[in-house]
Amino acid sequence: MGRAKRAIAETAAQAADDEALLSLLAAGLRLQSTDDRWRVSGNTLPHRAALRDAGGTWNRLDMCWEFTGADPTARLAAAIQATPAALGHNSGTGTGASPPKPHYHGHRGRVRERVLKSGAEGLEDYELLELLLFYAIERIDTKPLAKRLIERFGTLGDLFAADPAHLRDFDIDQRTLVLFRALRESGRRLALQKVAKKPVLGNWQQLLDYCHATLAHEKTERFAILFLNRKNELIADEVQQRGTVDHTPVYPREVVKRALHHEASALILVHNHPSGDPKPSRDDIEMTREIRAAAEPLGIAIHDHLVIGRKGHASFRSLGLL
Repeated sequence: MGRAKRAIAETAAQAADDEALLSLLAAGLRLQSTDDRWRVSGNTLPHRAALRDAGGTWNRLDMCWEFTGADPTARLAAAIQATPAALGHNSGTGTGASPPKPHYHGHRGRVRERVLKSGAEGLEDYELLELLLFYAIERIDTKPLAKRLIERFGTLGDLFAADPAHLRDFDIDQRTLVLFRALRESGRRLALQKVAKKPVLGNWQQLLDYCHATLAHEKTERFAILFLNRKNELIADEVQQRGTVDHTPVYPREVVKRALHHEASALILVHNHPSGDPKPSRDDIEMTREIRAAAEPLGIAIHDHLVIGRKGHASFRSLGLL
């Protein structure tokens, strides 16, 4: 009988563990064990209070909740059942056996229907971000998070280019981070399609849009070269140097070398100012003169040097510096 009782007890304990694990999965959480640590990832944002109350600590580097000691599955399941998930602003608690539907019930469907019916052009930045977050974060009201992110970073471009360390303050997980990176690259490629293999001098605004999409939100200086053929069509685009927040080393010999490699007849130089102010510096002017002096004897023209900032751009040719 002793063995039978132990077997029954072990079976009951295993069933309880399985039920607890299933409740975590139903909440959108994934539990992994690594040595003496347990990591919880997935849809952690609405369960922050429960995870913290259960003894977890937020790992900003790996963007997950960590637990030490014994298997936390049972106490996590209990904490999540006892602590309502974050519902966003203006959420009620209701009375009776069945809690009321959250205020945002059906909201995602209404937003999708609105976009399908009228397009996304009329959406505010936070509304567009809220819609995008639908596909990365499940089961919670994403509007408060979208508003906080726009308030913190200012624009969608700055948000999508933000340092992961700054996003961790908002419990942004890897899934959402990957979405932001993919959206930024999608924007860059769409802008590139409008200027690739086309006469850029006749598509100047599209070229500026492309340069802005590529460089305006970078946190350090980058020096890029646009290579043009005899028809002034864009045949290649390369970032030659990456620098600091206020300086990028540029070597005229390397610029000319790359131009000869692409058999380019003309160049447009482009670099960004992370400060946001596109006004050319004395170093920018001197560097441009050196590149021009090295390129023109080889029949390579310098059409312009663009400085890109979040507040706009500066053109050396328009300013009379070329």
